Amino acid sequence: MLARRLLLSDRGGMIVLALLLLMTILVPVLNLMVPPESPWHVSTYLVTLLGKFLTYALLALAVDLIWGYAGILSLGHGAFFALGGYAMGMYLMRQIGTRGVYGHPELPDFMVFLNWDSLPWYWWGFDMFWFAMLMVVLVPGLLALVFGWLAFRSRVTGVYFAIITQALTFALMLAFFRNEMGFGGNNGLTDFKDILGFSIQARETRVGLFVASAIALILGYLACRYIVTSRFGRVVVAIRDAENRVRFSGYRVESYKLWLFVFSAMLAGIAGALYVPQVGIINPGEFSPLSSIELVVWVATGGRGTLYGAVTGAFVVNYAKTWFTTAYPELWLFALGALFVLVTLLLPRGLVGLIRRRRREEDDS
Repeated sequence: MLARRLLLSDRGGMIVLALLLLMTILVPVLNLMVPPESPWHVSTYLVTLLGKFLTYALLALAVDLIWGYAGILSLGHGAFFALGGYAMGMYLMRQIGTRGVYGHPELPDFMVFLNWDSLPWYWWGFDMFWFAMLMVVLVPGLLALVFGWLAFRSRVTGVYFAIITQALTFALMLAFFRNEMGFGGNNGLTDFKDILGFSIQARETRVGLFVASAIALILGYLACRYIVTSRFGRVVVAIRDAENRVRFSGYRVESYKLWLFVFSAMLAGIAGALYVPQVGIINPGEFSPLSSIELVVWVATGGRGTLYGAVTGAFVVNYAKTWFTTAYPELWLFALGALFVLVTLLLPRGLVGLIRRRRREEDDS
């Protein structure tokens, strides 16, 4: 009933969720039950690729929640995504045990190679799935809480906030590149074996991760939709449009911004945790400032301030990236830059805005 009430006035969201539900049902069936020689068979590679796109869509949703509705342009959300990914990666590394190259029952291979004597304290507990999942949301959430409290309390807004979020993710990237940090340095965490006792390379596990990513995206969308349609969400939109007026009306603007920022960071951490077992690696490259800028391009392309536009943009841009990096790998960055410029100049409301305009024109005619 709650989901129905939230979506009654959200036609685009209903369409996107219907497509996601259809994909969640059809893709596993076509992969597991249709023989490989059939033209209807969906390969395990495609299942993994779509699962990765779903995690990207959840990440784009997190960015659109704060940028599209609160006007907070974060160019560092890749940091929260990567921290969630590292939390999952640490759990997966602890599951390897004696199956590693060096056969150490407790230390990951990179620690043995670097002559570490014992497991660092911040790795304790990551052999338990529930603890790792708790860290997936707590670590990004706590970082966002501290960072956001300092920034919003100082009334840092606009381009200045975007710059310091870029500085944050760049600083974390440099830190995680160091071997002394205990996170695998330049190589990161990889060579995962299983998750919850299931082989991570098994076809059934890949399908399970795909379904988990789809469910997380659907629930994330409903949660975001609930927030933006609530009284809290209406205040947030008012802050975006006239922050000083809302502040003078007696609202604690900084608190509204802070809690929305923390929730968005937690969503990004969940996306990162689902991403890592599907791609099989997490390294400091995920903290790259360019990655965070790409997130903004996804949202702008789809249409910010709509939620379902962010999901659409993530799929469209990443499909284009997959095609370009295969056919014309040296042209992808130029294509990405051109896409952002064209969308900004010609489609300020993204693809969703274009579709809405076409629909209005058809209705008027």
